[in-house]
Amino acid sequence: MVSGEERGDGGARPRVVLIGPPGAGKSTVGRLLAERWGLDLVDTDAEVESATGRTISDIFVEDGEPAFRALEVEAVRAAVRRPGVLALGGGAPMQEPVQELIADLPVVLLEVGIADASPRIGFDRSRPLLSVNPRAQWSRLMEQRRPTYARLADVVVDTSGRSADDVATAVAAALEDGAP
Repeated sequence: MVSGEERGDGGARPRVVLIGPPGAGKSTVGRLLAERWGLDLVDTDAEVESATGRTISDIFVEDGEPAFRALEVEAVRAAVRRPGVLALGGGAPMQEPVQELIADLPVVLLEVGIADASPRIGFDRSRPLLSVNPRAQWSRLMEQRRPTYARLADVVVDTSGRSADDVATAVAAALEDGAP
């Protein structure tokens, strides 16, 4: 585990880390939780785009996935030193450095099925890992990622068929009940 002292921040840390596949609602639910708690939302995908001035899709195309993943680790490293709600990109938890950085934080997996994920993300070209045969790619990614997501999660909240407000309420209730 990484203590506040080891992070060099005197103990500042996210109140919750949201993980899950594309379309689970991490950014949307994260924003609602941040508003509810009077905190900032730190979305690592947005942080990478802001830091580089480029879209994630452009980074994938121009520099490759390994370059994006390195930027993602640095975004998570900075984010775990800040109070707030932290929403990780879908692939971030697959990286060992990210797993170590979030090991002592409350982690909530937002679970979603493809039927609900599809209309939420639209399977457009802005998601580089889903650009070719998106439904099959999404299913394959979930098959690979689900065990890691489950291992890292302190709480699992199913988002299927639920509004973002309902999901945010369920996450808040689980955290306030001392689940993690």
